[in-house]
Amino acid sequence: MSSPKPGFSSHASEENVFSPETRPSLEWLVNPVSEETFFESYWEKQTLVVKRNQPNYFHSLLSLDEVDRVLTTLDRRYPDITLKNANREITSDDYTVEDDALDVAKVYQLFDEGSTITLAFLDTVVPSLTSFCRALEGEFSFPFQTNIYMTPPGAQGAKPHYDTHDVFVLQVAGSKKWSIYGTPVELPLPAQDFDSAIHEQGASILEFQLDAGDVAYIPRGIVHDARSTDVVSLHITAGVLRYTWTDLLLEFVAGAALNDPSFRKALPPGFARPGFDRTQARETLRGLLRKVSTRADFDAALDTSLDYFVDRLMSVCPPVLRGQMAQLAKLDELTVDTAVGARPGVITRLQRNGESATVECYGSRILFPSHAHDAVQFALNHARFTASDLPGGLDEAGKLAVVRRLIREGLVASLSI
Repeated sequence: MSSPKPGFSSHASEENVFSPETRPSLEWLVNPVSEETFFESYWEKQTLVVKRNQPNYFHSLLSLDEVDRVLTTLDRRYPDITLKNANREITSDDYTVEDDALDVAKVYQLFDEGSTITLAFLDTVVPSLTSFCRALEGEFSFPFQTNIYMTPPGAQGAKPHYDTHDVFVLQVAGSKKWSIYGTPVELPLPAQDFDSAIHEQGASILEFQLDAGDVAYIPRGIVHDARSTDVVSLHITAGVLRYTWTDLLLEFVAGAALNDPSFRKALPPGFARPGFDRTQARETLRGLLRKVSTRADFDAALDTSLDYFVDRLMSVCPPVLRGQMAQLAKLDELTVDTAVGARPGVITRLQRNGESATVECYGSRILFPSHAHDAVQFALNHARFTASDLPGGLDEAGKLAVVRRLIREGLVASLSI
């Protein structure tokens, strides 16, 4: 494809519209920009704006009616629901009652007066958003979180600021005008929050309008703000809760400390006293850093550190098991020719250990005989197949046993239900 104008993609054409049955993915999210182009040109580098002229593009994820349902029928409380107004101070006392319960009538009154309603962690209660997050988590290997912003016409919820996580902004309804400013802190860590007293927002370097169906990607650290146009705006902000090399280094050093007592020694007595000579302390620190960088078991230690983040990711990403009751009810009807497929968004780790193969997923360890490893691996990596397709030399009974076990554990599903 031709090089996009800095900050913008080309328009998507009608033939690139994904069907409602298509599973969410990065390619779907930034279409027509390719995944390769996104990571090479935009990820952690610059803002991307995709204009589509397809107002229903995100209709399957969320709607104004669904937001109304959440606010009026679910027991969502402060701080999961907050109101913001860039032009006046709004506190939780203005729209909550006892035990931080919402005064829904007051919420809507403040909305009518110009305040933005923010619904945090909505992926925990809206299945379509849960599936969206799980799909992207499987691609990025980072947790995702969705916050929803419903803004009345001609209003601004937040003042200029940057986020400490990368965000995708999915415009669901209405429209918003965005301004992109400077980057006072490049790729900030979670503790490096924006502070208007010390961080300069800089001059506006990019302005654009997101209409329904459009999407933008804004790297962390880039100052931005947004104002709705003359209609109600609804957008999803998908936050990428990434792991960084800083996190990995801290885990790597912590692992070294568990195996070498020199890392666990106390700092020099009296180091806080005036006139303390820090010469020896500097040499000690340099020696410890050399030990970390020249560890004989460097590769094994790195693998251990990376596995720690795999475990963290799996611990916060439970599989979405919608329809599991029906799957179990029809299990006995499964044949080697039944179409099945790996459940979307399920994050697993498969390992062969001697006479067994182990699948780890969200706190579970599922054991298979070692000779079933190739069949299990195939099943976990294919969206559509039949038991007869499984490799590894298993007979029909063995293949059916593998598929049935994976369905029981929620890792595979029959596509005929």
